[in-house]
Amino acid sequence: MSYSARSHFGLAILLAALSTLGPFSIDTFLPAMQAIGLSLSASPLQMQQALTVYLLCYAVMMLWHGSISDAIGRRPVVLVTTLLFSLASLGCALAPSLGWLLLFRGLQGLCGGAGLVVGRAIIRDKLDGAEAQRLMSQVTMLFSLSPAIAPVVGGWLFGAFGWHSIFVFMALIGLALFVMSWFALDETHHAHLRTPLAWRSLLQNYLEVLRKRDFQLLAAAVSCNFAGFFLYIPSAPVFLLQHLHLRPDQFLWMFGPAVSGIMFGAYLSGKMAGRRGAREIVTLGYVLMFAAAGANLAYNLLVAEAAMPWAVLPLALYTTGMSLAAPSITLNLMDQFPALRGTVSSLQGFLQTMLGSIVAGVIAPLVWGSTLSLACCMAGFLLLGFLFRSAYRRRLARLAAR
Repeated sequence: MSYSARSHFGLAILLAALSTLGPFSIDTFLPAMQAIGLSLSASPLQMQQALTVYLLCYAVMMLWHGSISDAIGRRPVVLVTTLLFSLASLGCALAPSLGWLLLFRGLQGLCGGAGLVVGRAIIRDKLDGAEAQRLMSQVTMLFSLSPAIAPVVGGWLFGAFGWHSIFVFMALIGLALFVMSWFALDETHHAHLRTPLAWRSLLQNYLEVLRKRDFQLLAAAVSCNFAGFFLYIPSAPVFLLQHLHLRPDQFLWMFGPAVSGIMFGAYLSGKMAGRRGAREIVTLGYVLMFAAAGANLAYNLLVAEAAMPWAVLPLALYTTGMSLAAPSITLNLMDQFPALRGTVSSLQGFLQTMLGSIVAGVIAPLVWGSTLSLACCMAGFLLLGFLFRSAYRRRLARLAAR
């Protein structure tokens, strides 16, 4: 590890930990969803709202995290949101009904995305070029441990102490991150660089970013790539418990391979930074994702009933390609607006999470009835992502030819 990499590794750990609040809030309670529903007299479809409401609030607030941090600095946003997340988690633990649970899940969602959005802006504040990509890849590798660990921790806590303990654990994580950020996170967006938080200027900034065709195409591409994998997260209780006949404490059988792929893809992205061009890295990512989606389709077409480990191995290859391509695309997006990196990060996160909420609340329940329909849906999202990225490449070629 180079001196530069070592010097930023501590920052990578903190930013990765802050970024985990979002996925941890999704994955930790998945093994206990059925039990929570029974406890609160809620049907499985009603319990799905606990995920959908969280994602909707998460997406909407992503529009604000970056812009607020552009106006008042990165550090205050991180401190306020981690503390509120801790309080919201306690509210979930004490919720006497589904309505109260949804209320506090919404508050969790409003706070959970700040670390991811502001963390990207902090990286871009401090570093450029290959160094920024390496740090982004380090954060992705560390951050990607969360989806593998979260359902295992959730299953263990649920089995040992009941579902309330899962939210108490989330509250402790939020409090720990508040304390860590208070002592270890420096301000990277200084006063002379800040932009006023005014409705008119904020709307103008959003419109400026959204109107740019390059942003539209790349944001759509990375969102669809992610949706191809995310589809399996809200479907996990059905996919694992009903189709693969696993137990609530065996969610690692899916999340382990998938997260290993994310980590390996991020590792490859970091190693290739500065040695290969961004276009070559992204292209290789798509090759891996298409190989995974094709294998997933072929397996589910050929077998009568999906079984371990073949049903989950394509997810590892898919997430490797997804994670390999994502840092280069994300940095490209933010470099289009150097003065509005927080706003760009917010908008990208908003679009990606809004698509995720649609996947969780609408698409996943429609396709989780069979493993083949899940595989077809994954392939469809990937194809959309590839078409958006191809349109971006054609646009660049046309502009270069003028």
